[in-house]
Amino acid sequence: MKTLEAVLWLALAAAWSRPVVSQAQHAAHGQPATPHSPTAQSDESTQQPQQRGVQVEHSQMDHSQMRHSQIGASQVEPTHAGPTSNLRDPIPPVTDADRAAAFPPLKDHHKHGTSLNAFWLTDQLEGTNTDEGREVAWEGIGWMGSDINRLWLRTKGHVLDESLQRTRVEVLYGRAFHRWWDAVVGVRRDFGDIDGDDTPRTWAAFGVQGLALYKFEVSATGYVGERGKTAAILEAEYDMLLTNRLIANWSVEADWFGQSDPEEVIGAGLSTVEAGVRLRYEITRQIAPYIGFEHEWSLGKTADLRGLSNQSRSDYRWVVGLRFWF
Repeated sequence: MKTLEAVLWLALAAAWSRPVVSQAQHAAHGQPATPHSPTAQSDESTQQPQQRGVQVEHSQMDHSQMRHSQIGASQVEPTHAGPTSNLRDPIPPVTDADRAAAFPPLKDHHKHGTSLNAFWLTDQLEGTNTDEGREVAWEGIGWMGSDINRLWLRTKGHVLDESLQRTRVEVLYGRAFHRWWDAVVGVRRDFGDIDGDDTPRTWAAFGVQGLALYKFEVSATGYVGERGKTAAILEAEYDMLLTNRLIANWSVEADWFGQSDPEEVIGAGLSTVEAGVRLRYEITRQIAPYIGFEHEWSLGKTADLRGLSNQSRSDYRWVVGLRFWF
């Protein structure tokens, strides 16, 4: 009987001493025994019937060893931190100083180029048959200069049976005053047989030209000629894209004169209005053949003078031509 009791006391002593040895081994290997592990739970359950002195001694040794073991474990294995351990400071609002540092002012920045360029467009080079004979007409515009200052050249006229008829050539200085607009001033020269008179006429010219709303190309020019003659021409064009290469060009031109000139069959006021449409196909962007229709009306005193001279008050014609630029 005494032998059985001695065996039981030895088993209890081994059970009480097991947590101390286990935690000592964990501390030696740098692995703390967490309070939620099964070993820690079994240790707490076995510590309840233990004597108070032994609990105090074990508790002190356990906490000191756990402290050192946790320090070693933090250097070896990463800890799983909670969701609030990785919070960062909020981004501060952007200030005027931040904007100034990100977008410094540009110095020596030129909005417009100073290089010289040139452009020429033959908008109309066309032929037609009339009652008076075969007619070839043309209209062109070109410029040379920079973005702001340019030298403009404009011409319009026609040849009837190899005879040069009413033709005008304008040399103008143009300066941009708006993004799409130029103010022009210069000289106009008229050539050719003008109702039996082939004496050239000179005009001072001034006006504006540019791109209006909805991409209408507009030109308004006033003229002052010899002996106080005055005139004005208003032109507008619009390109309607039917496809990428098939384009309908609508145009209208109105002529006004300050005084009547019976020798030229011109009456004061609104003299003539000419409207037309030309359908072109752009083989390339620079070359485009076209066919078109054009109608001219004489108005007011000009219509009366044409009636007195047995001329038609209105005229229309079909044309075939070529448009090109370079």
